[in-house]
Amino acid sequence: MAKQKKTNAMRMLDQAKVEYEIRTFPVSDAHIEGHEVAALIQAETDTVYKILVLENDDHAHFVFVIPVNAHLDMKAAAAAVNEKKLHLMPLDDLKKVTGYIRGGCSPIGMKTHFPTTIHTAVLACETVFVSAGQRGVQMGIAPEDLIRMSQAQTVDVIQ
Repeated sequence: MAKQKKTNAMRMLDQAKVEYEIRTFPVSDAHIEGHEVAALIQAETDTVYKILVLENDDHAHFVFVIPVNAHLDMKAAAAAVNEKKLHLMPLDDLKKVTGYIRGGCSPIGMKTHFPTTIHTAVLACETVFVSAGQRGVQMGIAPEDLIRMSQAQTVDVIQ
């Protein structure tokens, strides 16, 4: 099997000497649900997290990392970052703003660092899986390392 090409997220973790595990799965153009990703990488669903990029009316961006089987509480998310209102960033802007594409957006290694909030349930995980910055590539990382490397706060932001 060919050697896995390093993503920005992996390079940042390597540079910081942070341990992580890569798990890959086949991808197509079809949308894939988080619970399907969990099954494909043989991980418990509650340890697999998705990344949502939101913005305020002035187009300031905020990153939220929540379990794949959860829904973001928009009011709690706005309150967590001292904003009145947030909405999902248009998908067409994702690559331009973050450097990543849908399904391959990592909270580590974005083009620009944005305020990042991770749901508090991450603290109960031994290992948490997030995108490594490429579709079909997930990385398992200790929650403390994810929080530190993404410079995140932990807040209860799900419904």
